[in-house]
Amino acid sequence: MRECRQAGVRLSVLDTSPIVHGSTPRQALRNTVDLAMLADALGYHRYWVPEHHGMRGVAGSAPAVLVGHLANVTRRLRVGAGGVLLPNHAPIVVAEQFGTLAALHPGRIDLGLGRAPGGPPPAVDAVRSEAERTAKTFRQQLDELQAYLDPPEDARVRAIPVLGGNAPPLWLLGSSPGSAELAGELGLPYAFAHHLNAPMAADAMRAYRELFRPSPRATAPATLVSVSVIAAEDDERAQWLAGPIRLKVLSRARGSRILLPSPEEAASYPYTEDDRVEIAARAGAVLVGSPATVAEHLQAVLDGTGTDELMITTPVYDHADRRRSYELIASVADRLRPGARTQVEPGPAS
Repeated sequence: MRECRQAGVRLSVLDTSPIVHGSTPRQALRNTVDLAMLADALGYHRYWVPEHHGMRGVAGSAPAVLVGHLANVTRRLRVGAGGVLLPNHAPIVVAEQFGTLAALHPGRIDLGLGRAPGGPPPAVDAVRSEAERTAKTFRQQLDELQAYLDPPEDARVRAIPVLGGNAPPLWLLGSSPGSAELAGELGLPYAFAHHLNAPMAADAMRAYRELFRPSPRATAPATLVSVSVIAAEDDERAQWLAGPIRLKVLSRARGSRILLPSPEEAASYPYTEDDRVEIAARAGAVLVGSPATVAEHLQAVLDGTGTDELMITTPVYDHADRRRSYELIASVADRLRPGARTQVEPGPAS
């Protein structure tokens, strides 16, 4: 089937393997496998899974393991981490893991990197102590990783699986102009989390392009923008499906963390006027509607950020509705036009 790309626009998937109310981690991971196979058949460009720890609503804790399995059950998709949280790991281990994946699945593996903790402090400290996480700056950790991915001739220690051309493309992830500036200065491809900080998307992309310096990993600015989207056959149905994520956002704002509830539970919640104001302020980044409505929203993001790739995450309760949302989004790919800036697919270091 053709790729979800028309006139230069790519559509991709970001999947946290969500554990909804009444479900289990096993079911969440099985849903991820099923969705990846669907995305492969629909022509999505890449499929990324993130790293979280100690978050009961997220089953995605081991990106390297999950990436390997998803690459095995798909044929065409680029599969990657969106992302590995580098302070949680020794850089050589990250290089070895993703070098191994790239060797087993040539041309299909991406390595996205972030610096966020990825969970509550006790869980993050259990992964790696604060002293180890902060012994070096993120920039130093990133430089060390790049040295393993592209080792000098006199390197004393090498990440063996990387050798022979197995270094995956490297992306820097972020949700602020600060991360965009670092990506530009280092000449790395940049992925912006619009679903976490929509108001800063345009500024971050502008900062990235203004500071971009060509490098072996990207000769020109290369970007993607992750967006939260819920599509259904009509606007009314889509709004119904969006009820659970709005209730979850409200609960978080009120200091209570809940698993994603059903649409019926969300619809029956006794919202106050203050609640509705809070939801409007905090949940507006979720793009909701029919295929035509969603296409308009997506085009606005493309135009505002100048990107030509959108990575879709869909926070709905029922897996069948999530599958259907991705089918409907794929159906509007031919209506989308890239932003004003163009880019090239990044490659591994030469």
